[in-house]
Amino acid sequence: MSLKAKFQGSFVALITPMLNNGEVDFDSLTNLIEWHIASKTDGLVILGTTAESATLNEAEKMQVLTHSIDVNDGRLPIIVGNGSNSTAATIETTQKYDHLEIDGFLTVTPYYNKPSQRGMIQHFKAIAEASSKPIILYNVPGRTNVDLSNQSVMELMAVENIVGIKDATGDLSRVRVLKQANPDFILFSGDDVTSKDFLHLGGDGAISVTANIRPGQLREMVQYALAGEQQNANDIDKKLVALHNDLFIEPNPVPVKWALMLENKISSDFVRLPLVTMEPNHHNIIKQALEQSK
Repeated sequence: MSLKAKFQGSFVALITPMLNNGEVDFDSLTNLIEWHIASKTDGLVILGTTAESATLNEAEKMQVLTHSIDVNDGRLPIIVGNGSNSTAATIETTQKYDHLEIDGFLTVTPYYNKPSQRGMIQHFKAIAEASSKPIILYNVPGRTNVDLSNQSVMELMAVENIVGIKDATGDLSRVRVLKQANPDFILFSGDDVTSKDFLHLGGDGAISVTANIRPGQLREMVQYALAGEQQNANDIDKKLVALHNDLFIEPNPVPVKWALMLENKISSDFVRLPLVTMEPNHHNIIKQALEQSK
């Protein structure tokens, strides 16, 4: 299978389910992965932002990843988050995971440090040298306070194993520029609200939070959009638009965990501090969005 075929469609930015005591709920993780496979989700993103990777320790990250690999058993492509705001630490993580049965890395722009474009380019090049596996850049300025420019992305396209980007800027003007620069470079939307239009403009797929709770519908919308069947994609996306927005009414993944608990997909909506569970005054908003999405 070509990289373009492997990294295409609806990928879920998978949560890490937890028990009420804060420990990882591996039984729920197993059930979620099996549900995504049954729902025809195209790929799994493990240890990303939505997985609360910032509050998992190194041993837990390895346990979550190896458990996911074992349950998946090669049925879906797996992309694993390896990023941090330290180049050396990211290289160490990359080398630690490199021998595992994963299909690629999702590497976020360095947060907090506020590096320059030149600094980010050197950061990503150094990480790419640490592995032969495909690397997908992850640009999410709303969380990192830095924005990887199109010019920097185009420079990084020359690195053999930097194969794509997850763009969570919501700026649709970037899609055509990057597509024209290199049609083989894989373009993932990381912004559910604009993902349908991102795909219409030439994107290859979505790495989605909404896919956690409505995997079948999200996958169907993505497939219609990729096939150019805009009306069918629009019809599905209209049902999902409230979820796209309201799942961010509090910091991700707080609302999506509550929604999954409500629909009996996980045992608890526990999130680790400094996140806290969803405020009761938001419960009905999420309930209405879930009902609209059916």
